[in-house]
This record gives sequence, structure tokens and C-alpha cells, in this order.
Amino acid sequence: MDFETFKENLANDVKEQFYERYGTEVVVENHKVDKMNETYDALTVKRLDGIIGVNLNVDALYKDYEEGRSYEAIVSGAAEVAGTALENRPDFDIDAFSDYDRMKSTLAMEVVSAERNAELLETVPHKDIEDMAVVYRFVLGETSQGSGTILVTNKMLDNYGITPEQLHEDAVKNAPEIRPLVIQGMAEVLAKQMGVEDLEMLGLNIPPEQEQMFVASVEGNVHGAGVLAYTDFMEKASERVNNQSFFILPSSIHELLIIPDNGNFDLKSLENMVKEVNATTVDPADQLTDNVYHYDAQNKVFELGEKFVERQQAKVEKTAEKKSLLGELKAAKEEASKAPKKNAIDIGSKSKGETAL
Repeated sequence: MDFETFKENLANDVKEQFYERYGTEVVVENHKVDKMNETYDALTVKRLDGIIGVNLNVDALYKDYEEGRSYEAIVSGAAEVAGTALENRPDFDIDAFSDYDRMKSTLAMEVVSAERNAELLETVPHKDIEDMAVVYRFVLGETSQGSGTILVTNKMLDNYGITPEQLHEDAVKNAPEIRPLVIQGMAEVLAKQMGVEDLEMLGLNIPPEQEQMFVASVEGNVHGAGVLAYTDFMEKASERVNNQSFFILPSSIHELLIIPDNGNFDLKSLENMVKEVNATTVDPADQLTDNVYHYDAQNKVFELGEKFVERQQAKVEKTAEKKSLLGELKAAKEEASKAPKKNAIDIGSKSKGETAL
């Protein structure tokens, strides 16, 4: 069946399947979902008396269908996902949603690609960081399915009567409390994933003092790239790399990689690494950017890696120009010192005579 037929049938069949499984009637509606990094057709499933619904990605389900998964299995799986999500949805006081003073304590920040989300960013308050953008979410609570969040929109700000600047100020204050910063050595991260014994077997059990790569995220590792907007992130990251400058690689919207700028890596090789990983490993919905960034710990400057290289090159050229000018002055002085003394006396005498006149 074609996509439109699939979408229409799925809405009806998920509704019936849900009632058979849970004995509860639900409303199932088709609509377009605009999310950071992706837009998709969705089925929103919610109880008749419910406010919060569950979005089922119809595009992804249709892809499963085209790849050979049976339609019956897709319907059954979709109904089960919706039922589990609704059962475990976070408790939410709808009255609180209209009160910004109550909601601001739930603010968290996320960092996304400004280019990939240009259209959606026109509708939400955001703050640019180079070619990325900070967006804001109200965190409703944690469930076994993940975090329940609401993206803050321009319309919400109008209703609340607050400015984007006030929103950012409140988010900067509250986000680190809701989603604390976590910086770990790569060996430490791998040890947790693989186990210390397997890590030692592969020769990857690096002593902390020799660590050359660190992972920055938040507790839970969800949308952890938002730590880039934390006021103390650069300082804490620099401390972790022995107060050095460092490169930042956007591993995904969930985490950042920190690499000390100690001469072991150059910008071009790091850029190639990011592009290759994004092209082969990271889901498009989770990608941040293909660029590499740099933090100058001495001058406290965060910028695109290419801007850092250009700035360093400009310093080199300026230093070379200064040395060249000093060389010319020195050469002129040496040349002047070689002039015959008689000529110098004659000139001086002539000057005195002119002054007397």
C-alpha cells in the first residue's frame, strides 16, 4: 500500500488495537511534527480525557513496512509503544504550564545546528553560538521511556510576557541543576561500557594522567551538548585538561568530545574525524555539526576551529611584519652610522648658521 493509505489505516488499526489491549478508548490524530534535526508525519495517541499524547513516527514505521516487516506486527508494536508511554508518562500539572514563575525552574538548554534547523528556529527563542543555536525546554519529568520535555516557542514567551534574554538568564541558572555537567576521560567511559577487563585486554586502559580525550555531557547522557551553554563549562573543561586550551568535537547533540590543544592533533585531522563519524555512525537526528571548535584558555575565546587557525596565522604574520620593520630600522641605523664624520660636522655647522640668521 502507498504511504497515505498506510497512514490512514494505521490510525484506525492502532486505535482498535489499543482498545483490545487496554480496554481504553484513545484519540488518534495525524499531524506533522517539527523537531530539531528532523520533521516527520506522526500519529498522536492520547486518552479521551488526556492532555499529553504520544507521537508515533509514521515515516519510520512505513520504512519498516517497505523493508518487509508485516503490517500486523507494525500495528501491534505501535499500540504497545503508545500504551507503555501513556502508562509511564510524567505527572504534569497543566495549571503550572501557564505560570512561568513555576515553570522556569524546569528549564534546560540544548544545542543544535543552526543551519539544519533554520526554519524551526524562526519560531523558537534561541541564542547563537557560532554556527550552533541554544534552544530551551521545560523538563516535565523522567520516565522509563526517557525525558518528557516541551520546546519553548516564541508564542509561549508572548503569553508569559517575558523576553528571550530573561528566558536565557533563567535557563543558565536552572539547567545545570536539572542536568548537571559530567566530564569523563574516554577510558573511563569505555570501562563502564565494556568492563575494565575487556578494556585492559584491548590495551585501552589509559592512566588518567595520560588521557588525551574527554567526554562532556549531562547525567543520563541525553541532549548533553547543551553543556556548551553553561557559564562555567569552558573553565571546568580547561581544568580537566590541565588548564590548557582545547578543541571541541561535536560528537552528537548528546555529548561533546574535548581534546587538549597540545600539538598531538591538528584541526584538519579532527575535522575529517567528525565528518567521517557523522557520515557513518551518528543517526542524522542526533547529529550536531561537521565542524570542530576551539577554546583559547589564555584569552578565554570560544570559536570555530578555522577562525582560531586564522587568528593564530594573523598573529604570526603580525609578528613577522614587526620583526621585518625592526630589521629595516636597524639596517637604516647601521647605514647612518657608517656616514663620514666630516659630513656630519659640516651639516651641524650649517644648521647653526641658519638658526642665527
